[in-house]
Amino acid sequence: MTDRYFARDIADTVLRGLATMPVVVITGMRQTGKSTFLQRQPEFSGRRYISLDDFAQLDAARRDPDGFVDTDDQITVDEAQKCPELLVAIKKAVDRNRKPGQFLLSGSSNFSMLKGISESLAGRAVYFVMHPFNRREIRGNTAERPFLRQFMFDQKILTTEGSHTLMPDDIATGGMPSVAIDKVAHKSIWFKGYEQTYLERDVRELSRISNIIAFRQLLHLAALRTGQLLSPSGLSRDAKLSVATTSRYLALLEASFVLYRLSPYLNNRASRLIKSPKLYMSDSGLACHLAGIQNLTYDNPLLGGIFETYVANNLLSIIDSAWTDASLYFWNIQGRHEVDFIIEEGDKCLAVEVKASARWQERDLEGLRSFLTATPTCAAAILAYNGRDTVKLGAKLWAMPLSLALS
Repeated sequence: MTDRYFARDIADTVLRGLATMPVVVITGMRQTGKSTFLQRQPEFSGRRYISLDDFAQLDAARRDPDGFVDTDDQITVDEAQKCPELLVAIKKAVDRNRKPGQFLLSGSSNFSMLKGISESLAGRAVYFVMHPFNRREIRGNTAERPFLRQFMFDQKILTTEGSHTLMPDDIATGGMPSVAIDKVAHKSIWFKGYEQTYLERDVRELSRISNIIAFRQLLHLAALRTGQLLSPSGLSRDAKLSVATTSRYLALLEASFVLYRLSPYLNNRASRLIKSPKLYMSDSGLACHLAGIQNLTYDNPLLGGIFETYVANNLLSIIDSAWTDASLYFWNIQGRHEVDFIIEEGDKCLAVEVKASARWQERDLEGLRSFLTATPTCAAAILAYNGRDTVKLGAKLWAMPLSLALS
């Protein structure tokens, strides 16, 4: 167990936001370390910290929201979504005296989904998502530029020192801070408590759900499909719910950051919105718990999807925190060729195919080669496999350790 503070990739991005906008909002799923970040990040030490999980503070904010924020102090408000009245008061305060960095807010729900909040802060706030720990954060490498961000532009391998194989237990642990840094004795009990808290608190905050059992069933079914193309009709059939109800429940799961949908990469950008996305749980450890996997092994039929989920979690965390000009997609051409992840920045992109095993075969390169042929703007195509050696396989084509790609 440890009480050491782990630096987060998102820190520099938040500081830039505070230097530019009057309101900065940090959202993300519950228990990803937002409160710890707000209280222990050194640059925030001079701010007045308020948590609306404190009933006395919440009551004071509700009784006199305008007076609550009427101060020259720079204010940090944790769990700000609990008091929408306070956000209206913040809007008034910003409109009276607009200056960068006045308010730093956090919440475990997507503010844009909460009635009235998006309108209150429109044009006054910038939003950032804090994900579970990625490998860079756990290993203390946040001071270094993300490897893939640099590799997109120079295709240089300076070193593979430290490259190592990812074990099933790494994947099953995931990145939830309490579990990832050994603060809990029994992770299965922690995840069970997390699920109960989520169902009892976050879901009821976001929406009135009469059948919480059906919602819980859908949550578990979604975990079993992590890393797969999303079919709302198929999911609704298995959950014994209408397609409309299933779609509403999926929107709630997305609003509370428990899952997300990854859009396909297509030459026609507008058509990305009308093609089937992929579904991913936001943490591979939580996905294992919800899928009923107590001990993830190499022969588990769900290993591929869970492994891909772990990589997706890391890539999305890096992009949302330390590579904010980039976007993440996947590529699929009528079921013939697929690439797990496409990272796009400006007019360049990077293709990444994930291989869970320590060995790869020629057929594992087919999707990458097809994508390179179809996409002249692709800077490099990478087979990220679970081994130790980096090999250049041709023009723009590489095989490299997954641990290096996620560094």
